[in-house]
Amino acid sequence: MAPSTTTKTMEESPKEKISSTSSTAATNDTPNNTTTTTASAAAAATAAPPADTPKSSSSGASAAPATTSATSTAAANPPTTLAEMSETIDQNTFEQILEMDDEGDNDFSKGIVFGFFDQAESTFDKMEKHLADKDLGELSSLGHYLKGSSATLGLIKVKDACEKIQHYGAGKDETGTNDEPDQEVSLENIRKTLTQVKKDYKEVEDFLRRYYGESP
Repeated sequence: MAPSTTTKTMEESPKEKISSTSSTAATNDTPNNTTTTTASAAAAATAAPPADTPKSSSSGASAAPATTSATSTAAANPPTTLAEMSETIDQNTFEQILEMDDEGDNDFSKGIVFGFFDQAESTFDKMEKHLADKDLGELSSLGHYLKGSSATLGLIKVKDACEKIQHYGAGKDETGTNDEPDQEVSLENIRKTLTQVKKDYKEVEDFLRRYYGESP
């Protein structure tokens, strides 16, 4: 849905604002601690509970875990609408990006989204390197950097996880309010969070590629 002509002529084009923010974030090799977030994400990333151990039936055959069927169903029927991704993508925030597109042409929003894919994957690689080096300061900075970019698109789980990495790298707990004096604890927290956020990112990347008519 394209912005009205009146809005475009009376103030600076929203497209120019978003495009400027996107190009700056995508080309900077070093994280920018002044990144401004434009979304408010309330849902924290949560790990799925472990499946119950299968119990033997009276005939001696083991019952299949309930999660196996659910996983197979999800794989066979991936989400196709923003509403189905409400726990992962803030619909209102993402639709603000879509409003920057010209009518019948989504090249602008697609460019921003696919640019984020490159940025996220590069940042995850850097996080892995600095995790191996036990460089908490760089990990905190990278978390802050990707938090801002993911918030701009309304990627709730990615944003929340990156915020946790930012706090852990700064020697805090996940909320950023309490000190964590043990560096090894902070590194382990980052390791677990990074593993989970890469899974959450893959889920949203696959959805958005399908959304824009590309193969995951």
